[in-house]
Amino acid sequence: MRAIRVLSAALLTLGLAAAPAAADSSPSPSASADGKAPTQAGTSFRTAAEMDQGQTATASASTGDYLYWSFPADTGQRPTVKATVKLPDTHAAQTWQLDVYDGLRRHQSCQYGAATRTAEQGTATVELACVLRTVRAWSEPWANDPLPGTYYVRLTVLNLGSADLGLPVRAEVRADSKNIGGAAAVDGSLGKPLVPGIAVKSEAEKDGSKSAVLSAIEPDDGWSSHWWSSRWVWTAVGGVLAALAGIGGYALTRGRGRPAYVPPGA
Repeated sequence: MRAIRVLSAALLTLGLAAAPAAADSSPSPSASADGKAPTQAGTSFRTAAEMDQGQTATASASTGDYLYWSFPADTGQRPTVKATVKLPDTHAAQTWQLDVYDGLRRHQSCQYGAATRTAEQGTATVELACVLRTVRAWSEPWANDPLPGTYYVRLTVLNLGSADLGLPVRAEVRADSKNIGGAAAVDGSLGKPLVPGIAVKSEAEKDGSKSAVLSAIEPDDGWSSHWWSSRWVWTAVGGVLAALAGIGGYALTRGRGRPAYVPPGA
């Protein structure tokens, strides 16, 4: 009974200690208020409008334009990008597509979501969504895994009749992330996040000179150091439980000790 009481108390303590780690699986809060979101989009990767996660960026454009936005995504996050395009009152059938690229401008496939949709004639709006894979702290050079850094969103129309070219449209784009936590942790990490201008900034820090940085967006709490994850907590919990199981097993099977000494011939 004593061993059982000790085991119960240890499990209660470990459950309280592991509670913060379990909270990692909840959606991340908004990065900033919608009032600071960009109201126009870029026309290329270099001119992409910067937005934070949790913001709803808007843009007024013409049908046929390429619209670009960028946002930061850190290790352990699973980004979800959603776009809504408000079409003119009169238009022919149009197919819109949402593409997401990482900091190396590699196209990232969607785990699920409708990244390409066709708006039939007279449709007022078209909604697109793309749920990316979880961002990893490190990856093999040949792999196409999402890595921490800047992510680019491109919104465009694929098939367009000449009659619809140049018609006004209004687009809304939003990026959110769910923190996956230690379930997505890997051994290893990047030296720097994949952010435009990070190499120039690193060289400037070495020689003490100042240089322009091409991108200033980053998570509110900064880029993670990549060494801590909830995997550490669950590893410690597993080790303690294994030790307690060994102690409990010994206490249940050791018996009553050595038998009493009985003299010969007694």
